[in-house]
Amino acid sequence: MIYPVILCGGSGSRLWPLSRQSYPKQFAKLQGDTSLFQQTLARVQHDVFASPIVMTGADYRFIVAEQLQAAGVADPTIMIEPEARNTAPAILAAALSLQDQPDALMLVMPSDHAIADEAAFLAAIATGCGAAEAGELVTFGVRPDRAETGYGYLELSDISGHENAVQPLHAFVEKPDKAQAEAFLASGKHLWNAGIFMFRVAEILQVFEVLCPSLLIPCRRAVEGGSRDLDFFRLDAAPYKMAEDISIDYAVMEACETLSVVPMECGWSDLGSWSSVWRAGDADQNGVVQSGNTMAIGCEETLLRSESDGVELVGIGLKNITAIAMGDAVLVADMRQSQAVKTAVATLKAKQVKQAETFPRDHRPWGYFETLSLGERFQVKQIVVHPGAALSLQSHMHRSEHWIVVHGSANVTVDEQVKLISENESVYIPLGAVHRLENPGKVPLHLIEVQTGAYLGEDDIVRYEDIYARDKAA
Repeated sequence: MIYPVILCGGSGSRLWPLSRQSYPKQFAKLQGDTSLFQQTLARVQHDVFASPIVMTGADYRFIVAEQLQAAGVADPTIMIEPEARNTAPAILAAALSLQDQPDALMLVMPSDHAIADEAAFLAAIATGCGAAEAGELVTFGVRPDRAETGYGYLELSDISGHENAVQPLHAFVEKPDKAQAEAFLASGKHLWNAGIFMFRVAEILQVFEVLCPSLLIPCRRAVEGGSRDLDFFRLDAAPYKMAEDISIDYAVMEACETLSVVPMECGWSDLGSWSSVWRAGDADQNGVVQSGNTMAIGCEETLLRSESDGVELVGIGLKNITAIAMGDAVLVADMRQSQAVKTAVATLKAKQVKQAETFPRDHRPWGYFETLSLGERFQVKQIVVHPGAALSLQSHMHRSEHWIVVHGSANVTVDEQVKLISENESVYIPLGAVHRLENPGKVPLHLIEVQTGAYLGEDDIVRYEDIYARDKAA
């Protein structure tokens, strides 16, 4: 049995403004009707794979759970990292959670990559299984079709063997400059590093013990001291924070002498920049890729995306341009400067611009809310509550609220009164009232909330979690 270990904690700032720290690119629908994370899940929904282990951070746990459920994944393990410590501690923690199955195979994958040919990908995984079962650490490399400077490379020991067979890996190579990338492409001995690995649990634990023993104690203590929280497994924070922040490549792979590589041609892309999104898109005869409410007139080699139903994006006479329109931010850039988006985001963060990291939409375990308008003493939100879900019992000391149901129905508690309100009905929540909102129906509940008062943020919420827990248990 192969255990997929899906790494799902990165922020992907090079795809700003679509990808932000509060909702990174793996959860976005960059290609098609599902997110990159859900597409990754779909690749391992086959008989040879066990339920996945998803490594993520606390900020993304509810998004992960929601998308796992929407993808129909049964019995996943969602392991929560107290803080991001790079790929080596995450992978080691996953391996330690499987240490009672030393012969099990682990397939480690990023959650934010695109693969066009799933059959070719699965064939490459099948090719690598034999070597992994024999005790080798296997990585997967993509045959390059251009001199790419944005990827790391894998250097093969030779190219005399069958092109799609397991081969000895000579070295990991850092991202090259243009001349080096062109030489790599011409040599036929270099593959793009896809960041995908497969190995037995026993072997990866032994490799860490020999090559990076300093990670074993904090990661083992984090797993042993971890605890269940709803559908999540939280690693113990104190020891995990002591683990070195280091990638799996630097920690063990580059020094490992039993590393093999499987070349694959499966339409892979890390979608790590807007230029790669454009390259992977469905271009017209002029090389223009469009998504959403867009119009292109006399454009060439251009990417146009509108990510808001209320925003029309029109490009006229553009060439080699990326234009991304969101409801609260717009990016216009030379396609050749796609890698500079990360620098722009860092500058926005330094200026404390909220759009640098957060969206107007905030995801919660019960659904999400989105700020529609914000003034000095008022805020208007759209709130969506999943069927059967409920907000916590709470009160506000400095603001009052009006709730207007626009779709579905709601059970509303205001102090001692409980009543059902439906579409086109409203309820007033006075300042200080203890209140709760629940969706008793089978369709999502949509309502508009109008807040008025002095403090409109999370600081004005008093939660009654113990009361709420007792109520639900009863």
